Amino acid sequence: MSTFWKMDIGATVLDEGGVRFRLWAPKARKVSVHLLSGQARGLQDLTQEEMGYFSATISGCADGDLYLYRLEEGDERPDPASRCQPEGVHGPSKVVDASRYRWDDENWRGMPLEDYILYELHVGTFSPQGTFDGVIERLDALLELGVTAVELMPVAQFPGGRNWGYDGAYPFAVQQSYGGPEGLKRLVDACHRKGLAVVLDVVYNHLGPEGNYLCCFGPYFTDRYRTPWGDALNFDGPHSDAVRHYFISNALYWISEFHLDGLRLDAVHGIYDFSARHILEELACEVHRLAQQLGRPAHIIAESDLNDARLIRPRLLGGYGLDAQWNDDFHHALHCLLTKEKGGYYRDFGAFSQLAKAYREGFVYSGQYSEFRGRRHGNDASDCPPRQLLVFCQNHDQVGNRLMGERLSTQLRHAPLRLAAASVLLSPYLPLLFMGEEYGEQAPFLYFISHGDARLIEAVRKGRAEEFTAFDWKQEPPDPQAEETFQASRLDFGLKKQGRHARLYAFYRELIRLRKQLPWLRPGDCRNLRVRAQDEVLLLLYGDPCRLLALLHFGPEPRSPELELPPGRWRKILDAASPLWGGDEEPSPQWLDCGEEKQPLRLPAFGCLLYEKDAGNPLPSESRGGTP
Repeated sequence: MSTFWKMDIGATVLDEGGVRFRLWAPKARKVSVHLLSGQARGLQDLTQEEMGYFSATISGCADGDLYLYRLEEGDERPDPASRCQPEGVHGPSKVVDASRYRWDDENWRGMPLEDYILYELHVGTFSPQGTFDGVIERLDALLELGVTAVELMPVAQFPGGRNWGYDGAYPFAVQQSYGGPEGLKRLVDACHRKGLAVVLDVVYNHLGPEGNYLCCFGPYFTDRYRTPWGDALNFDGPHSDAVRHYFISNALYWISEFHLDGLRLDAVHGIYDFSARHILEELACEVHRLAQQLGRPAHIIAESDLNDARLIRPRLLGGYGLDAQWNDDFHHALHCLLTKEKGGYYRDFGAFSQLAKAYREGFVYSGQYSEFRGRRHGNDASDCPPRQLLVFCQNHDQVGNRLMGERLSTQLRHAPLRLAAASVLLSPYLPLLFMGEEYGEQAPFLYFISHGDARLIEAVRKGRAEEFTAFDWKQEPPDPQAEETFQASRLDFGLKKQGRHARLYAFYRELIRLRKQLPWLRPGDCRNLRVRAQDEVLLLLYGDPCRLLALLHFGPEPRSPELELPPGRWRKILDAASPLWGGDEEPSPQWLDCGEEKQPLRLPAFGCLLYEKDAGNPLPSESRGGTP
């Protein structure tokens, strides 16, 4: 555990023995801790401090003891900063000795953000066990694929045993059914030993509706702003200093006590703060300060639908200084070209020029009028380094928030699936894969819960149905409370060894291998990639002078357009139409001899070609992307 930062809220086991309890409860005049087990069993009053805090150090209390906080009215509640909820969101909290785990990752020094190839997974559906240990058993498969970072969907304690994780009610407590805090530490340790970074999805825009007792203690929420989940968290009103401290402590907790390499901040457009120093800026500063002390990077990646480059601009330029943010525009532009969908927010997309702009500038909407929103949207991110934007063709939201949770692999044939993969992995941005996409998983990823309140369950059912009214989806959505909805979302990892799934998997592996090996494919300065768009063909020119060129053809029929290609002799190193990857079309030329004039080049339907300039220094022989 880090000696640079110590958590000062919750229950802390002291080196000299005993446990220090500290709680922010400005609404209370008196608070006691009720120890339900251990040598110190019984009630112990806490001493009131300044600014609404209460604390006490209790000798005889130790790791594993259960406790609740008793307020003056006699109500007993779990600890808002609980490290463990062994009996669920309504049960007692458990004292956890953060120094007990013996780490084996002392040689891990993290990795720079530009080396990240992220793999997003949901712990409960990724393996048959549905636990952190189940993920550990599949880490070698992720190494074989070639990804460099695991991104975990939220693991904060949620009600029941089935949930996406965004209904977490205890930000510091690790979901018990996944393996609790010890299980998460084993997973992070195992990843680091294998050279994989770990990013955790955290939720600082709301708490889940069941088991959320924060309002009993203090003004954690405010009705001055509204979010899709109800009242906003109080980051800028009276008493907000302690609320800010609570969530910044949570971020530091994950980096320090769990050795995490980064945090993905969920839906920061639901975080409202009009103070002079935005909570996101303060959080990023504190995390980066701790990372510097620890001697390893810690990255903050935001999910945002604002298209606001201020999130990732340096503080000296008026930004918040976050390391990266998700770019939904890239996904929407790509998705609409391949599927032709136009419902909901997809109504703003579908033009070929939009994907070209996404490659050139990042955001498609950088101040233009959005028909879906009924207003202008976004600002310019073209001056931001590509490593600060994260792109994907699938993720948990874009799959799971469809009515039937269907993946691209059930919507598209394999040629456009390969093109989608190439579009992401050959982009100048940080790529993210969603679990199972690499082999064309057929199981849906549905929305599932396991709440205990019948009225809440019905409200969720109704709310999910209303979310789909903007789309042209006519069926009834699966019941999110039903266990079969969860079971239907489990991966079938065995598919990756079968037929067309195996060939798609091999194609993903080759794309990742090339991305790692070719320096021109590493996220670098925008000037290193030039983008030309012509007749449903994107021509990507890497390097200055050009050393690598990619041709992405989004047409459903083969064609031979006349293209202006850079002069020189070019050798093909990847052809998505090759039988190696499941293609069945006539291969394109192995060599191109280009002069100053345009020349016709045969492009397969939904084709992807990658050519390297012949400089007498070819790629190793294992690159088999040409004609077999």
